[in-house]
Amino acid sequence: MEKVLPALILAGADENIRADLENIFSDKYTIVEVCSEAECLDFIAGNSVKVVIVALFAQNFDAFEFIKNLAQNDRLKEIPIMAIIDHGDDEGASRALDLGAMEFFTRPPSRAIVRHRVHNVLARYENRRHRMEKTIKDKYLAELQNYIEIDSLTGLYRRDTFYKKAADLMHANPYVTYAIVYLDISCFKVINDLFHIETGNRILKATAEYFKRAINPQIGLCSRVEADHFILCIPQDTLNIDRLISELDITIHVLNISHNILFYAGVYIVTDISLPVDQMCDRASMALRKIKGHYVTRYAYYDASLRERMLKEQMIVRDMDFALKDNQFTIFLQPIYNSQTRKIVSAEALVRWFHPESGMISPGYFVPVFERNGFIVRLDRFVWEATCRFLRGQLDAGKSVVPVSVNVSRLNFYSFDLVIFLLNLIKKYNIEPWMLKLEVTESAYTDNPQQLASIIRQFKEIGFPVLMDDFGSGYSSLNMLKNLQFDVLKVDMAFVREIEQSERARKILRTIIELAEELGMGVVTEGVETQTQLDYITEMGDVDIQGYYFSKPLPVEDFKKLFDNQNS
Repeated sequence: MEKVLPALILAGADENIRADLENIFSDKYTIVEVCSEAECLDFIAGNSVKVVIVALFAQNFDAFEFIKNLAQNDRLKEIPIMAIIDHGDDEGASRALDLGAMEFFTRPPSRAIVRHRVHNVLARYENRRHRMEKTIKDKYLAELQNYIEIDSLTGLYRRDTFYKKAADLMHANPYVTYAIVYLDISCFKVINDLFHIETGNRILKATAEYFKRAINPQIGLCSRVEADHFILCIPQDTLNIDRLISELDITIHVLNISHNILFYAGVYIVTDISLPVDQMCDRASMALRKIKGHYVTRYAYYDASLRERMLKEQMIVRDMDFALKDNQFTIFLQPIYNSQTRKIVSAEALVRWFHPESGMISPGYFVPVFERNGFIVRLDRFVWEATCRFLRGQLDAGKSVVPVSVNVSRLNFYSFDLVIFLLNLIKKYNIEPWMLKLEVTESAYTDNPQQLASIIRQFKEIGFPVLMDDFGSGYSSLNMLKNLQFDVLKVDMAFVREIEQSERARKILRTIIELAEELGMGVVTEGVETQTQLDYITEMGDVDIQGYYFSKPLPVEDFKKLFDNQNS
């Protein structure tokens, strides 16, 4: 197959020059003559062209205009231009170079000079092209790096970049004691719901601008790690946490948003720079969780008690899978009594963990951990099945049963098979849907109202009674009541605690009970512990009572005995 050589385009030259160039470059290039700019462009479009050579003494077109147009044509950016001049035509050579030619030679062409100059032109152009490509590549990489490292909304470092740069900063300054400050905005989701996402973004950007002004980038770092969470890494001797919180309040107050927006902070003083930065941030976050939701205390420092808590959480996470397989979890049943008959009318299944080394671990420790890491979904399903097994056992023993309620944590509503799983459970144990009550918390509604409404409709179509747990504990309770069909309201125990001292609390509780009656719903009051509380509630209506006054949560066998004694 004949080898196809790349071309040198020759424009406006005579036959003698063409013959000379063919003789000079016969081993490397094909010489192609063109008579116009259009003809030149047409050839370039379909062929490999190395150089365009233009004769300044051309008779059939304006050579200078030709050079100018080619140099400005985007299609020719990768092809250098050379000029052929008459001997002594310095002015023409200068003008050609000004218009975009890279080199020139005189006629008649000298073999050595022309080969040398074409080679130089191609080498120079190649170097320039490489530089341009490198510049473009560097710019692209810089933009990509910036996209990876910088949060587009606030201009602060993203999480992973912050971790790396904070580690570099602390190792570069080993004699400086640093503080990690983890900040969170109270009820930020509420702000987005009540106003609009643009309002939330204004708050985030204003916060970021404050940090950029307040923190010297030479000695400290700031990051937006997610949503409304920010982390700082600054020398401890520059941290004035009271002033930081105060100035953040002022920064947000200037935005004139008609909602009380508060910042909370957790602080970890770095004592060991070999500790991974993500663990330092976890400790600051743990300190923050200690006071989150308070209105008086706005910040907390990580201390030994929090370290113990962290170690306990690590143990919980380490052992949770084996504990489930090893049957270390079990259910307790807390009886629920009717206020008028004082009889057990239902129960709630509550999980307990009996650890072989630590003994009984309180749900107050492990449930929040499991809600954060997602294990709560598996634990809930264990509780549901254990409850169904208990009900089946009662029926097989020829005993009567009362419905038992189980919690459906919010993460379950992201499981595509939630309804199918529950339906299969009642089929597996051959129990009626009314025997298994499903308790739904407010957090599930605030996460995804539409999805929750759809699933609750499916629950009720099957025949599961649905309870709204902790009614009155959050801002969405009335929205839930308006938009979702519940069978029972479980009134938050905070109301019950107050009714002995507060007439206002009694009025509110009475109103809730009356509202539930109007809507055709039952009521369970949680946390009843004293005779006085019971008397007040009994006077308010026919409601159900759950609390230590009647019974704490009981092991299943103890509950069976209590229930059997009542029936006998």
